[in-house]
Amino acid sequence: MPPGQCRPPGGASTQCPRPVPVLPVRDLLARARRPVASCFALATGRPPQTPPPARSWGRRGPPGGAAAAAPLREPPGPTQGLPGMRRGPVVESCVAAAGYSVGEFAALVFAGALGFAEALYAVKVRAEAMQKASEAVPSGMLSVIGRREANYKFACLEARKHCESLGIENPICEISNYLFPDSRVIAGHLQALEFLQENARKYYFTRTKMLPVSGAFHTRLMEPAVEPLAEVLKSIEIQKPLVCVYSNVDGKKYMHSKHIQKLLVKQVVSPVMWEQTMHSVYERKQGTEFPYTYEVGPGKQLGAVLKKCNLKAWKQYNHVDALEDEEAADT
Repeated sequence: MPPGQCRPPGGASTQCPRPVPVLPVRDLLARARRPVASCFALATGRPPQTPPPARSWGRRGPPGGAAAAAPLREPPGPTQGLPGMRRGPVVESCVAAAGYSVGEFAALVFAGALGFAEALYAVKVRAEAMQKASEAVPSGMLSVIGRREANYKFACLEARKHCESLGIENPICEISNYLFPDSRVIAGHLQALEFLQENARKYYFTRTKMLPVSGAFHTRLMEPAVEPLAEVLKSIEIQKPLVCVYSNVDGKKYMHSKHIQKLLVKQVVSPVMWEQTMHSVYERKQGTEFPYTYEVGPGKQLGAVLKKCNLKAWKQYNHVDALEDEEAADT
């Protein structure tokens, strides 16, 4: 298919804007503008906030909205953070990227694997298909902090049995997000999640909180969204990333374009392996320095998760609020 062409699922080719190159944060945000900027700019947004805070997601979207961290070989200069700092060295010295949930698309755009316009179209189709799947079954997501004795899979098994006793056929209750040690998000039928909350002490859960989302994302309840996304990804050009990008599905590096296409589809119905991804990104021989890490976007939730996963790596962490940077540039 010629560059700049997109083929909607089941439809003819339509003209789309040409893919854009890897750009500094401000330029990339300028293309997205306000309605989209909360989801794209290298990678932005928020994972489930755990321990659960009082704040809700608001317009930022569901847990797993989007986010990423990019390790750097060397500090870009004497100042910390992107605002007011030379952007070229920061981007050029990046050696790896990762995006949380839909933020994986942003990480792949940053790495040159996807064009911005094509990725935006794929995300739109993905979001609409997942929302439609959510409306089919009363479902949700439960943020859980557990003790070391907690057996999350066993708890999910008993929650499914409870649903079956209520007459629910083929109930779903499974881990949808691995955040950091002793922190999980469990998703599935609402009756299963209510059962887990009522029996939290039995399963050694110290804190539970229902997340204000419309469905059980990253579970088998999202299977109706698989085909629409798969069709879109077949219609767009995917390149091998210029820097390493880690997949949410298995916490490992993407190898080639077909690998990206396959796992982006699988991610819709698979748990986000963020804890495992952090271990993969920062695994190194003893004595080897950790890279500089930048979380780009609103909120510092991924930084908090990194601190729980790897304290030494977190000491090289910096946060960049891309929206604030854009606003400062406009004034």
